[in-house]
Amino acid sequence: MPHLQIGPHTVTPPVVLAPMAGITNAPFRTLCREFAGGRGLFVCEMITTRALVERNDKTMQLIRFGPGEQPRSIQLYGVDPGTVGKAVRMIADEDLADHIDLNFGCPVPKVTRKGGGSALPYKRHLLRSILREAVGNAGDLPVTIKMRKGIDDDHLTYLDAGRIAVEEGVTAVALHGRTASQHYGGTADWEAIARLKEAVPEIPVLGNGDIWSADDAVRMMRETGCDGVVVGRGCLGRPWLFGDLVNVFAGSPERTRPTLRQVAVVMRRHAELLGEWLEDEARGVIDFRKHVAWYTKGFAIGSQARRDLAMASSLAALDELLAGLDLDQPWPAGAEGPRGRTAGAKRVVLPDNWLADPWDVTAAVTAEAESDTSGG
Repeated sequence: MPHLQIGPHTVTPPVVLAPMAGITNAPFRTLCREFAGGRGLFVCEMITTRALVERNDKTMQLIRFGPGEQPRSIQLYGVDPGTVGKAVRMIADEDLADHIDLNFGCPVPKVTRKGGGSALPYKRHLLRSILREAVGNAGDLPVTIKMRKGIDDDHLTYLDAGRIAVEEGVTAVALHGRTASQHYGGTADWEAIARLKEAVPEIPVLGNGDIWSADDAVRMMRETGCDGVVVGRGCLGRPWLFGDLVNVFAGSPERTRPTLRQVAVVMRRHAELLGEWLEDEARGVIDFRKHVAWYTKGFAIGSQARRDLAMASSLAALDELLAGLDLDQPWPAGAEGPRGRTAGAKRVVLPDNWLADPWDVTAAVTAEAESDTSGG
């Protein structure tokens, strides 16, 4: 079974759960880790550096890890080098995590319009300053980055960003094979992942985009030469995908094809874990609602049943609704394929004159870009 080396941490199989806002909280990570037998690397949802430094209550909850989570992995979003440095130093000094990832891939307008996320690597010197502060304050903790190809096809940044990352001591880079303008539409460009691997042979390169099955992960590594994969939307409503990934990298043909009854058991456990984590059963079930469509995709349960499940507000109500389904249904062919956000090409909203000069040494983002809200 191949492995991925992230600083002192050996990740076997070479699989990383992508941080997703509102999704990769402790309960979902627990499910994924259980199916994987504890193998792999599971990243918490995005934490903003300002919110962490200010010890925002929600943020401090989001960075709570379970007793079995090793290594503990945090993804940070920040645009101000000084604030990023303070947040990283806080994590290192207070032993809050074992690995830090930096987000330079978010394409949503509320982030890019302020110069953050996938817009930021266009300003090469700003990117370098942030990475220097992060690595310089991390102590022994490995720092990695996740990014996209660039803003659009006319403003690609990933090769420059990869070289800057190597020069500043970043441990590994992950590339989502789409531009910000593609958002989550179209097809991920796996050839770009191969080009990045050729450009930065000194450090591991992870590929991300359009991994919907365990076999997709192996195919990506074979076609691109990347050192590992980052799985995002492919595991929505499919936490057992990580068990499949363990199997495929071990050479086993075994894949999880649960019946609806087995899926219902996982759904119920997911909702229960959320309630325990939030210390409120109703809040947990309400938070679970967004997962219903992903778990039930492809199964013949009817639109009304899906709506009812997505309106449950207690475990008892959820149990009753699940019991009313035809639970003996086998795994359907229609359960495979894309899930989650699939929106196509969009104009990327950027700060005024952002594209004027990628090497502008005075480029900076305003304080407004330093969001005080973690988790997206």
